[in-house]
Amino acid sequence: MRQKPATPPLPPDKSPYQDLVAAFLDYMAVECGLAKNTIFAYARDLKRFCAFLDGHEIRSPRRITTRHLMNYLMSLRDAGLSANSSARSLVSVRMFFKFMMAEGEITENVSAVIESPKLWKRLPGFLTEGEIDRLLNAPDIDTPIGIRDRAILETFYACGARVSEVAALTVDSVQLDARYVKCYGKGSKERIVPLGRPAADWIRFYLESVRPELARASEDNRLFLNKRGRGMHRNTLWALVKHYVEEARIRKNVSPHTLRHSFATHLLENGADLRVVQEMLGHASIVTTQIYTHVERERLKAVHREFHPRGK
Repeated sequence: MRQKPATPPLPPDKSPYQDLVAAFLDYMAVECGLAKNTIFAYARDLKRFCAFLDGHEIRSPRRITTRHLMNYLMSLRDAGLSANSSARSLVSVRMFFKFMMAEGEITENVSAVIESPKLWKRLPGFLTEGEIDRLLNAPDIDTPIGIRDRAILETFYACGARVSEVAALTVDSVQLDARYVKCYGKGSKERIVPLGRPAADWIRFYLESVRPELARASEDNRLFLNKRGRGMHRNTLWALVKHYVEEARIRKNVSPHTLRHSFATHLLENGADLRVVQEMLGHASIVTTQIYTHVERERLKAVHREFHPRGK
């Protein structure tokens, strides 16, 4: 059973936008079928936006102007939000305005003329194959929890799965004999990802020797369980990765998403087709996957600078 996230944040009761935002979120969930985490992100962005409007005493959506939206984006920048975060927040606002137009709450969509903040081209961080080996070997496999954690880390790297996808994996979603994992990504879209033999072996070892003991007082069908027999939360998995990064003495800022980046980067380095990587990552657009070709080009440049007689 997939764990239900916390209730999305909404504007305070005193806000005139409380009911509008609630109706918008219901529409996005029921009519558009967006994932719960996406709905939560929309709610968080709109709570910030409505707080800005309330703070400037803009009590009606029909009073919102282009200037107000520009000032809002500037306030995000002043608050220290990155260009990426500001751009995502603007997407939420634009969707909210489209909804209000469709509902007749406004007569003009002033958000349509606002340009998105220029996104910084940041290359995703990734680990080298040597660092991956150190990380995978960090858990103490002489203990039941160490065996579980080794299986978790192997799954992250073998599948390139998001942390929410690993948290949602069930026993039935892993086919060890056929060596594949069934993941449910954004928008609850299902995809099949091959599972390498090392990861399959560690998951099998965990299922046979550790999970039955953890699941004694639980009927939770999720694959990875905590000491109380409950499915592990995404925040717990995040902390687990951070812990073993420290144990492996890796001096990089590493998160579960770094393992996803490493999965994609290593596939491309070893000759995988970009379209195949796109499918395994569950990207809707090839454009999203293309950032990993930049990683590969940067790696080639670094090798050239280091080893070519006139590369520096």
